[in-house]
Amino acid sequence: MPVFTATPQYIMIRVGKIVATHGVQGAVIMTHVAGDSRWLKKGHALMVEMQKGSYIPYFVDACRAAKDDEYIVNMEDLDKVESAKRLVGKAVYVEEDLLAAYAKESPLLWIGFTITDVHVGLLGTMEDVMQTPSQWLGKVMYNEKEVLIPLLNQFIKDIQVKQKLIIMELPAGLLDVYM
Repeated sequence: MPVFTATPQYIMIRVGKIVATHGVQGAVIMTHVAGDSRWLKKGHALMVEMQKGSYIPYFVDACRAAKDDEYIVNMEDLDKVESAKRLVGKAVYVEEDLLAAYAKESPLLWIGFTITDVHVGLLGTMEDVMQTPSQWLGKVMYNEKEVLIPLLNQFIKDIQVKQKLIIMELPAGLLDVYM
C-alpha cells in the first residue's frame, strides 16, 4: 500500500480519529469534527496517519452516519476485524478540497492553521480549539506562553484554507494579558 507524505501541493486537514472496530467484516467507527454528517461519500480517500507525517490512503467502500460526529465506515482492502484493529486510535485526514466548504465554518478543522494578527504579525500555530458557552477559543503558543484567542467573526478577517492561515485583527491589549 502506498505511503504519502504531506507536501504543499497536497494539503490535508485532520478531520477525526478511528476509535473502534465495528462488526467482523473490517468496518471501523470514525469520529469526525466536520460539524456535518453528509460530507463523507463512497470513493473518498481517508488518509490514516500510521506514523507522524506518514499517511496511508484508504478508500471508502460504504459509510453511514451513526451520529452527527460519527461514521461507521467500510474501506476497500479492509475485510477482517484484525486488519481494522491496527487503525484504532489513528488520526484521519482528508484532502483539503473535500472539506473546503466546511473548513470556514468549523473551528475544529482549524487545528494546525497558522494564526496571524494584522497588527502584531505571526502569533503561532493553532494547537487546539475549545468551545465555551459563548464562543470558540483557539490555543496558540505565543512568546513561549499559552494564549487563548477568541475565534469570533468580528476578529477574523480572512481564512485561507489552502494556505492553512487565519488572519485576525485582535482587540488592542488582548495579548498584553499574557505578557
